[in-house]
Parts: sequence; structure tokens; C-alpha cells
Amino acid sequence: MERRLVPIHESWEKMRSAFHWDVPARFNIAERCCDSWASEDPDKLAIIDASDGDKHWSFGALKDASDKLATVFRLLGVEQGDRVAVLLPQGPAVMIAHFAAYKLGAVVLPLFTLFGADALEYRLADSGTKLAVTDREGAEKLAGLRHRLPELVDVISLDGGPARAFWEDIAAAPALEAPVNTRADDPAVLIYTSGTTGPPKGVLHAHRFLMGHLPSVELHHRFFPQPGDCGWTPADWAWIGGLMDLAMPCLYYGVPLVSRRMRKFDPTEAWDLIARHNIRNLFLPPTALKMMRLAPVPEGVNIRSIGSGGESLGSELLQWGREKLGTDISEIYGQTECNLVIASVPGLMAARPGAMGLPVPGFDVAVLRADGAVAAPDELGEICVRRGTPVMFLEYWGKPEKTAEKFMGDWLRTGDLGTCGAEGLFTYVSRDDDVITSAGYRIGPSEIENCLLAHPDVATVAVVGQPDPERTEIVVAHVVLREGAQWEGLEDALKQLVRDRVSPHVAPRKIIRADSLPMTATGKILRRALRG
Repeated sequence: MERRLVPIHESWEKMRSAFHWDVPARFNIAERCCDSWASEDPDKLAIIDASDGDKHWSFGALKDASDKLATVFRLLGVEQGDRVAVLLPQGPAVMIAHFAAYKLGAVVLPLFTLFGADALEYRLADSGTKLAVTDREGAEKLAGLRHRLPELVDVISLDGGPARAFWEDIAAAPALEAPVNTRADDPAVLIYTSGTTGPPKGVLHAHRFLMGHLPSVELHHRFFPQPGDCGWTPADWAWIGGLMDLAMPCLYYGVPLVSRRMRKFDPTEAWDLIARHNIRNLFLPPTALKMMRLAPVPEGVNIRSIGSGGESLGSELLQWGREKLGTDISEIYGQTECNLVIASVPGLMAARPGAMGLPVPGFDVAVLRADGAVAAPDELGEICVRRGTPVMFLEYWGKPEKTAEKFMGDWLRTGDLGTCGAEGLFTYVSRDDDVITSAGYRIGPSEIENCLLAHPDVATVAVVGQPDPERTEIVVAHVVLREGAQWEGLEDALKQLVRDRVSPHVAPRKIIRADSLPMTATGKILRRALRG
């Protein structure tokens, strides 16, 4: 089955000029990534689950399980448009839950397993989620929140806890009689942003957004797929990078996908996994690449392509990829609202270290001035993407005014500042908001600040990023204490508070006691001054 979107030519510009979007009126992610393969060859390998031994899942097995789980969802009252949360680490159950929800026309809310009570409650309440699929650890977290989440009617768990039994429910259920015939524009996924300038916003995507990722995937993975390809990413499938930069595209193209639960990234374990399963295609956040560079590469590793995004890699890391791995690492650029719009693919373009690359076929990208005019070559402006691509989000959930602010005429505003040189290469310079990029995560300050402000000894707080050679930035909290509060022991207590209530990955690595915080005339904190 031919599924490639981009016509193959010898130059990037020829591929851009020959490409056009052909999105069908009816489209469903589950049908394209599971059922269509199962009908063609039910024994075709889909997922190698390497979390506890090696378990192989065929497309036929994924279809059968997701068909039955969809019936369970329907019996529990899930209808088209309802939200179903998936709070699970990497594994076949994640995809089974996704596909079951899509077959009913429901909307999947992916949730990071390290989220604490505050982060979970906000997202579940804001989205009005009806059903959650999780494991014992997640079920126990949710049990303490259920009384504050009246719309959450049930929880299903893989391995116990105060919830329904996932595998037992599937075994007892009949197959779904018929999936919902969704339109390409029907909502499918709701992913929350990092909350850079306020509470996290739910980014609502349609089924078509899968197609919008594919041109970049095909090209930065060197005309993906090729015979023998096999994909893996350590990035959690709850994030758009892990889910849509590699995991779901692998299933779309019928390429075996390796899953592995990792509570903490271990570069030696990663290399062993890559060697053992002959993994050839990787999405690796820059921090993972930096850690893997310091570990020995096993014999027999045969990597064909690597995509990486979220921060600049630097010439040394790119050179290491060429010399030690025999592959050019491709840098990719996008954001939750509109992903994979620029790529740097050595061999297909005049790539330059430090530059993000060229617009992907199907995307018009420009650097715009504040007045909406296109900036001159090398002039600083905001990176913007023209409307009309299937990867672009539908709306911010329940926030029409924020949705409107995201656009300037026909252009989506990324909020990132950059330049475009005379040769057409885009370079990221900085951001015009307060997002922190740490270890490949984009972290917003608001949730952390709200959590710290809940401590009785904290009067006010500002969270910023501080440059760090390994993690790009670390999270730093500047804290003003209430009068009479004692500092001794408070720093560790505040860090632990964020770990427990929000997530360990956003916990401040440094907390600085301040007498006051720099403010604007209108009372807004000047985080830029703190970063300086």
C-alpha cells in the first residue's frame, strides 16, 4: 500500500513545488494506523513492547483489542466528541486506548505519567474528561481527585487500583459493530501546552493533523519508510513530539514501533535497546542525544535516520552523529499548535549548523515584522506559518479569544523570534514569551508559580530559565517570603512541593531567596530582568 505523500526529487525545492495537500473528506487515525493494515495483513508486526521481556503485537491484535475496548467505552457512555484521557507510559495499551476512542469519534487527552495532582486535576476539569485509562499508579492519583471531577464517570486500569480492569473488560466485550465515520476535520486529540503566559491551554487537533506531520517525517527520515525500518523514541507518547513525530507515523506507514517504559532516561539502556532490536529510525530530544554521546555505542548499531527538535544541537553533536553513527541528524521545528513545519536535512539542502532548515513541502513559513510585513533577509521577526495546512490546530479548548490572538491575518504566530537568510534557511533566535526549554521539555512558569504560591511561607514568586550546558536551561524560582518566615529547610520543601503537585520534570533545580521582584508599572513581573 503506497502511503507516501511527498514526490521524490533530487532537490528540496522541486519536492516543495511538486507537492500539494490531498486530504480526504473522511479520515480517521485509527483506520489509517491500525484497521487498514489489519484488513490487508492481520499478522503484520505493529509494536514490539520491550518493557518486560519482548512481546510482539500485530495490527490484527491491535484492531481486535481496540474494537472491544471501543465497545467498553460505548457501554460506559462515551459518545462522539467526548474526551478520553490516556495516562500511561509507552506500551501497546496506549495505542489500543487511542484507537478505541477514535473509533467512537471521541477525543483523546494524552497525559504525562509524572503529572502530579494539580496538573492532572486542571487538565481533566478544564477538558471535561468523561473517562480515563491508566495503570495502578495513575488510578491511585485519580482516586483522590474524583470528588472534584464530576464529569469523570469512570477510570480503567491496566494493573489494579481503584478502577475497572482494562484487560478483563476487553476480554469480556464483543467487537464494535461499526466505527464512527469521522470527517478529517473532526476533533481527535487534545494536548495541553506548557502554560507559558497563564494556565495551560488545551490545543485541539483534528484527525487530519496526522497527515500534516507526514511530509517532514518522510523527508527527515530519508524517504521514510524503507525496507527494514524500525522506530523508537524515548520521548513520552503523551507529548506531541513522542506521539506524532515518530510513534503514530510508524504505525501509519506499517513500520514496526518499539515501546519501552523508562522512568528515567538511561543512555546505556537506550543503546542496548537500539542494538538488540536493530532500531534504524529515532526521534531523540537533544538532551537524550547529549547523554548518549557520552556512553559507548555498541557493536552492530545500524541507525539510518535521527530527528531531533526543541533546541539547537550545535556543530559538535552533529559531527558526532556523522562520525560515530554514520548518519546526519536532522533538526526539526514546530510547536503543539502547528508541528513539523521546518526541517534541516543534510544531503537534500544546504544545511548549516545553528539553522533550523527550510520549510517542509506543504508549508509556507515566513519571518514577519510586528506590522505583518515580511522581514528583510536576516532581520529579526516572529516566525509565522500560513493557514491552510492539516497539521494546524482547530482551537484552544474553551478559549476563543486566545485562539484569535494566535493568528495575525492568514498567519499563525509561533511566538518564536528568528531570522530567514538570503538562502532561505530559518534560524531560531529567542522567544517572545517566558517558556523554559529544559532537557527537551517546554516548561511554562505559571503552573510552577501557582504551586509555590500555595505554600504558606511564599509571598510572591517568579520562575525563569537559566542557561545550562547540559539541559539548555534549568528551572529557577525567585521567591519572596512572607514576613517572619524561616528560610532554613524551605528550599528543599518547595522543590518537593512542585515534584509532588505538578511534576518532577518541572521542579526548580534552584530556588533563590529575593527581597523583592522587578515589576512593570502595571504590576507585572519582569522575568526578562531576572533572566539577565
